[in-house]
Amino acid sequence: MEADGFDLKSLLDPEAAGEVIRVMQICNACRYCEGFCAVFPAMTRRRQFDEGDVGYLANLCHNCGACYHACQYAPPHEFGVNVPQALAAARNDSYAAYAWPAPFAVLFRRNGLFVTLGVSAGLALTVGLMLAMIAPQLFWGVHLGEGAFYRIMPHTMMAAVPLAISAFVVVSFVMGWRRYWRHTGAKWGGFADLVDAVKASATLRHLGGDTSSGVLSGPGCPTGDDGSNNARRIYHQLTMYGFLLCFAATSVGTIYHYGFGREAPYGYFELPVVLGTIGGVILCIGTAGLFVEKRRLHPSVRHDDGLGMDYAFIVSLFFVSFTGLLLLAVRETSFMGVTLAIHLGVVYGFFLILPFSKFVHGLYRFAALIASAGEARRS
Repeated sequence: MEADGFDLKSLLDPEAAGEVIRVMQICNACRYCEGFCAVFPAMTRRRQFDEGDVGYLANLCHNCGACYHACQYAPPHEFGVNVPQALAAARNDSYAAYAWPAPFAVLFRRNGLFVTLGVSAGLALTVGLMLAMIAPQLFWGVHLGEGAFYRIMPHTMMAAVPLAISAFVVVSFVMGWRRYWRHTGAKWGGFADLVDAVKASATLRHLGGDTSSGVLSGPGCPTGDDGSNNARRIYHQLTMYGFLLCFAATSVGTIYHYGFGREAPYGYFELPVVLGTIGGVILCIGTAGLFVEKRRLHPSVRHDDGLGMDYAFIVSLFFVSFTGLLLLAVRETSFMGVTLAIHLGVVYGFFLILPFSKFVHGLYRFAALIASAGEARRS
């Protein structure tokens, strides 16, 4: 037991953890799927499985479903082996187990509703405050050139809110990562492991039943029509790189503001706008595609209890990018004020719930990939 009350021995749901241990023991005896993804090589390096191993393997799984369709012991076999379902249930449970502050873990159980309410509350609060604090003729006026946004909302206020939210989010992420790392017994193997994890994340080489370094060399994820395709991998990468480009746009804008004394909005062909526009477009495409592909997942490997969290996060991220693009389109019109308010409300709400959303899967999966690379190197 840690000083902060974090119990290293009993975090995950016993039923979910027990099912993972059961199927992993069967898979360890069979080993037919040993080359499918990172989960099975990691599995073969263990003779016994404890709760920490469950948390590690569950987050190492990319839920492509290929192993289920190749398994000779899958239902209706009496062994009833369904690795994607078992790992998905444990993985969903781990998001709540590692959440910080711990009392907020219950939010994971009703995440879809919480995300919706959180974004809506952030939106309503921002719009309400802006309407209450400024004159209507200013709010609905046309403002052009640098500093136009700050005639609607002062920069100090616009920056102070996300700064406070970001501080909370960073602390939550660090504590969640620490809990995951300690619970799974992961070990740091050096810079080479970090590099390997970055490559695996950048190419998503494990999403689609393939362990090679090629971006699209695997068969892809099985779909409801008993086919396979790489659409989910493509949309996942569009979402990831779109998000990173938007983050880069914000970072460059911050440098412009504090380093060169230039205020937003910037010209259409300046770096912050170009990065944000490209990132926003591919982020909209990626999230919309992921929403569709989530619905097309084969019913046998789809974990319905976790779909609320998935859908809520994808939809929220879509609206963050969509409202940003909309603001770009109307920023020189009288609709700039209300669009800015809506965009800021969606962004503030989205980041506020980030530590308690599906976003954390990226943190724990990246940590699992680091640990996996180290295990493989040491073995």
